[in-house]
Amino acid sequence: MVEKQQTTTTRPYERPTTAIITDAGFASRFLPWTKTNPKAMAPMGNKPIMQLVVEECATAGIDNIIIVTTTEGKPIYEDYFGNAVTTVKKQLKAQGKLNRYAEVEQVLDLPKICVITQDPALPYGNGSPIVSAKDYIARNEAFIVCYSDDIVLGSSDVATLLKSFDQHPDASAIIMTQEVPRTEVNKYGIVSLQSTDEVYGSNLLDNIIEKPSISEAPSTLASYGRYLLTPRVFDYLRPSATGKDGELWTVDAITQMAKDDMASPSARSTVYVERTKGQWRTTGDPKNYFMAQLEYVLENEDYAGAVREFVANH
Repeated sequence: MVEKQQTTTTRPYERPTTAIITDAGFASRFLPWTKTNPKAMAPMGNKPIMQLVVEECATAGIDNIIIVTTTEGKPIYEDYFGNAVTTVKKQLKAQGKLNRYAEVEQVLDLPKICVITQDPALPYGNGSPIVSAKDYIARNEAFIVCYSDDIVLGSSDVATLLKSFDQHPDASAIIMTQEVPRTEVNKYGIVSLQSTDEVYGSNLLDNIIEKPSISEAPSTLASYGRYLLTPRVFDYLRPSATGKDGELWTVDAITQMAKDDMASPSARSTVYVERTKGQWRTTGDPKNYFMAQLEYVLENEDYAGAVREFVANH
C-alpha cells in the first residue's frame, strides 16, 4: 500500500491572521426587524449571531476581524463591539450586581474589529462584501471568510480551516462542507470532488453545483459560508464576473479557480474540501433561525431544561 505523503511545496501565502465576516444584505425575509437592525444582531441566547461568529474566529487565533455591513449597520456594530456602557457598569455596581458586567467585558476583549460598509458600486451578491474588504488583506497572506448567516455548533470551522492550511501549502482555497440528506440536495450548493489521488486523497474540489436535482447531485456534501481564501480569489471576484441572477458569487470564483488549476500542466485542483466537525446551521430565514436558536439554547444555556419541559408540555 502506498503511504500518503504531502509533496514538498513552497508556500505562496502566509497563514491567515485576518477574517472577513459579512452581513451586508437586505435580509428582507426578516422585516420589520431588519428595518433598523442588522440581521446578524439577532440573538442566540443572550449573544447576537455576529458575536458567535467573531468568537469562533478569535478562539482559533485570528487577530483581526473585518465586518462588512450596510451603511445603517456600521454604527450599530461599532457601538456593540466598542461601547463600554460605563453608565450600565456604574448602575450594576450600585445594585451589587457587577458580576453581570463580565459579559460586556468579554465583548470588549475580543480581537481588533474594523467595521466597513460594502462598496455600493459593486453588484449584488455574496462575493461583493469580500471585494469591499480587499484593501484590508495583505497580498502575501491567506484570509478567512465567514458568512454571518451560518453558525457552527459544537466546533470551530475556522480552526479546521487553519489546520488544513497548515497541511496543504499549495492551497488556493479551502471550503467547509457538511453532509445533508439526499432529499435536500436541491436546496444547496453541492460539491463534486476530483478523483481520489494517492497523495491528496479525495478532498480536492472539482466543482460546486448549485441546487442540483436529487438524481443529478454528485454527492451529499453541501458547501456553506466558511472559507479560507487567498488573494488569488480577487482575480476571479471581478465586478464583471457576475453569474446567476446577475450576482457576484463567491462559489463561482472558487469553482473557476479549481477549473483553471485542472487545465494547467499539474491537472490538479488546489481547492481543498473539508468536512465540519461540528453542526452547521443556517439562520438565513425566520424558520431556520428559530430552529438554530432553539438548538443553541438547548446546548448552551442554563435554562435549557425549562425549555425542554415547556416544549414537551405544549
